[in-house]
Amino acid sequence: MLDQPIGVIDSGVGGLTVAKEIMRQLPKENIIYLGDTKRCPYGPRDRKEVLSFTWEMTNYLLSRHHIKMLVIACNTATAIALEDISQAVGIPVIGVVQHGARAAIKVTENQRIGVIGTENTIRSGAYEKALLSLNGDLTVENVACPMFVPFVESGKFLDETADEIVRASLYPLRDSSIDTLILGCTHYPILKEPIQRYMGERVNIISSGDETAREVSTILSYNGLLNKSALSPEHQFFTTGDRERFKKIANDWFGYDVKNVNSITIEKTAVKEY
Repeated sequence: MLDQPIGVIDSGVGGLTVAKEIMRQLPKENIIYLGDTKRCPYGPRDRKEVLSFTWEMTNYLLSRHHIKMLVIACNTATAIALEDISQAVGIPVIGVVQHGARAAIKVTENQRIGVIGTENTIRSGAYEKALLSLNGDLTVENVACPMFVPFVESGKFLDETADEIVRASLYPLRDSSIDTLILGCTHYPILKEPIQRYMGERVNIISSGDETAREVSTILSYNGLLNKSALSPEHQFFTTGDRERFKKIANDWFGYDVKNVNSITIEKTAVKEY
């Protein structure tokens, strides 16, 4: 069981930012990544639909690849589906919201934190709840950035239009007094450089990837599930959308030619009413 893979799921390519950090911190672990690029973005979708899609990805990895741990590397899916899935499956499941909140609290000096995310993530109040549960004296400013995910998924994030997209989305925070900004969507770290340029060096930019990877390591170690094999890990990448576009974005983000990339179809899963 120790060499069974860690499953990482996302609405598209954004979770690659988390997968990359897990690979860096846990170089012996096998990773299976599934991005639902065909149905991305999840941000504007109905809650029940996001829950259903997240379950479909989870069941695919559980039934086909026998993962030993699941990382929901999507803030929208974490906010909506984490509790439901973690209570129902027999393996450790973690999301990304709590870890981003902890990281922000560690670095803020003036106790004013901004959160940017998809419409669903901001509407859920998941980050604000997580932040205030840890420190009730914080001031939290939330801004939805619905243009970011489609822009990243288009693969155009390396061109000069990134600054225009960032400027149009973040202007409500430009003159705020926040000293820390949480990138409340795993797609957003791909735009970290233009975001930092726009917000200025005075603002700490927080991605949940580092903290999430540390939590993965801690949980695997606690449960005796760390892979101790001397063999090189075998990573696999699946997308429900266009393989070539996914591969190009993965190559750009990882900085090398990513192998084992395949396009798949996942089955619909019935979801009970809540």
